[in-house]
Amino acid sequence: MSLVAGVDSSTQSCKIVIRDAATGRLVRQGRASHPEGTSVDPAAWWEALGTAITEAGGLSDVAAISVAGQQHGMVVLDAEGRVIRDALLWNDTRSAQAALDLIEEVGAEAYAERVGVVPVASFTATKLRWLRDAEPENAARVAAVALPHDWLTWRLRGYGPVGESPLGPDLEQLRTDVSDASGTAYWSARTGEYDLDLFARALGVQARVAETPGTGVILPAIVAPGTAAGTGIDARLLDGTLSADPAGIADHIVVAGGAGDNAAAGLGLGAQSGDVVVSIGTSGTVFAVTEASPNDPTGTVAGFAAASGEFLPLVCTLNAARILDAIAGLLGVDHTELGRLALEAEPGSDGLVLQPYFEGERTPNLPDATATLFGMTLGSTVRPNLARAAIEGLLCGLADGLDAAREQGVTARRILVIGGAAQNLAVQRIAAQVFDVPVVIPTPGEYVADGGAVQAAWALTGARPGWELEIAAAPTPDHRPEIRAGYSAR
Repeated sequence: MSLVAGVDSSTQSCKIVIRDAATGRLVRQGRASHPEGTSVDPAAWWEALGTAITEAGGLSDVAAISVAGQQHGMVVLDAEGRVIRDALLWNDTRSAQAALDLIEEVGAEAYAERVGVVPVASFTATKLRWLRDAEPENAARVAAVALPHDWLTWRLRGYGPVGESPLGPDLEQLRTDVSDASGTAYWSARTGEYDLDLFARALGVQARVAETPGTGVILPAIVAPGTAAGTGIDARLLDGTLSADPAGIADHIVVAGGAGDNAAAGLGLGAQSGDVVVSIGTSGTVFAVTEASPNDPTGTVAGFAAASGEFLPLVCTLNAARILDAIAGLLGVDHTELGRLALEAEPGSDGLVLQPYFEGERTPNLPDATATLFGMTLGSTVRPNLARAAIEGLLCGLADGLDAAREQGVTARRILVIGGAAQNLAVQRIAAQVFDVPVVIPTPGEYVADGGAVQAAWALTGARPGWELEIAAAPTPDHRPEIRAGYSAR
């Protein structure tokens, strides 16, 4: 039996699953927390990876591994392989003006045509422009730019600063995959190439791809779907003992190229044409695997690449599960009780509507927005209606995203709802009322990490595995158009 490992280095934590490469059976798993905030020292991710590996029983019997991670984050390295400043994460909105500046210079339609996306504060290009303008001294030191999963894959393979890694600061060994590269706003899923002019507009300097001739800031080379970034990992990771001095390379472990988190979740779910994935995590996402690349000059639908080599039209909201956290806290209940209260109310919450832009919003692009509660009357302002309005507001924003994806040619035959909130009975039932196609709830799992495990097995064997997806619930379709009608009226 060959074992493979998949890692999900997300905003909040690092998870690792170890599975049988042939059947997908879960053998063991581990987890470690990440620090809070929108600007984080990548060293915390590295330490968490070691802790998660230790909790999972180590990697000594693992044949292949792949790292999936949060998209868009900016990791900038100097010539010695050291991180120059804390990474700006996808949910750091300080680069909102930089996004507007880039759009003004290039044009929204030109961006959509060239790289499949229109800049918003989340994307790496806007963070690089912010760095150029706000921290010119740090910008001048940049020798390479990586995404969170690129940097972790590089460190996993034994590279890093002198004295902290077995193989040292070889920036030419930086690798990424098509899915994560497509979220930078300077790589095109349609052409399969970096747009170096758009990169130069962002950071103000020229760049080149790793292991290609020339000079300039180094960008990670692309690893094709189903192939390996290399063989061998930092030997300390066999048991997670990262505090020890660099000891060498465990050269028997295949390292796949990794993926962005949503693309990895698509792999882990085995999403096919007609499946639309709705993920309710720190952010909310709506995405599908398609054969055609979207081209949305409004920027609502991002033209990302799927980790499998197709396209991944995606809509993302900044506010998702934390909407429920906020209202549950306000009502003094846990999520289970919030759901029970919500099911006491009628669809539409008696006119009470929560527009849940608690931390600004990415879709629609309103980085400075705040949440607003509409329709408050003496009759409607009761606990059950507020609980239900929170869930309806969360799901209506995602349903708006589905509509936008459909306008780009996405076909929806069923909705796969994943994330911790998907296990709430009220979320399940209300989703079946908000969406106009059948909703299914896969068995709870670490689908991003599972996608990494699929990638690892694919790189190990040369064939993409077809592990079976287990379904936990399939709520009865009960479409209630009045819910979205009330939400959209606001």
